[in-house]
Amino acid sequence: MITRRQTLQLLGTAAATVLVASSLPAFAQNVAVSDLAVPGPLGDVAQGPADAKVTIIEYASLTCSHCANFHKTTYPELKKRYIDTNKVRFILREFPLDPLATAGFMLARCDGEGKYYPVTDLLFEQQRNWAFTEKPLDALRQLMRQAGFSQEKFEACLQDQKLYDAVNAVKNRGVDQFKVDSTPTFFINGQRHPGALSIDEIEKIIKPLLGE
Repeated sequence: MITRRQTLQLLGTAAATVLVASSLPAFAQNVAVSDLAVPGPLGDVAQGPADAKVTIIEYASLTCSHCANFHKTTYPELKKRYIDTNKVRFILREFPLDPLATAGFMLARCDGEGKYYPVTDLLFEQQRNWAFTEKPLDALRQLMRQAGFSQEKFEACLQDQKLYDAVNAVKNRGVDQFKVDSTPTFFINGQRHPGALSIDEIEKIIKPLLGE
């Protein structure tokens, strides 16, 4: 297991390496909605009502290019058509594929729930400008200034062992209990859908569940 100290060392010396995981086997079973509903140690930051007919849970890595593409293209339409209209509940869960993604999620978590989606949206939007550079930690620090992080706050967040452990606990549970092994992986009312879905693909899944 990579420790927090090793995470910081890796961040300071190398650009992020995005791990490519194999896709799930065709015989993988769906997951019980009641099991999926149990949040990690930091709690879930949900968008949309708790009583929505459809709940979408995404396991993603902030350094995953397919995840970034989903959040740049599909997610805005999903939010406008279904989340903001209270038809769908959406939850983003941490599944960092490398130390840099872990650091990004730690930063998104350490300033309260209200900053979680603004920070993750920013990191997905600007992914190429911080995740794939020679000095990713410096680039990440500069980017987080836009979100109101001082140098002291930035460093304190990345040195928070409890936060580090909590972020990785979400990933470890995804691996152990839900057999997540690639990003993004979506669970829509417990049904597993690996890969970056388009808005058309999502609508084909959720419209019958919504009765549309």
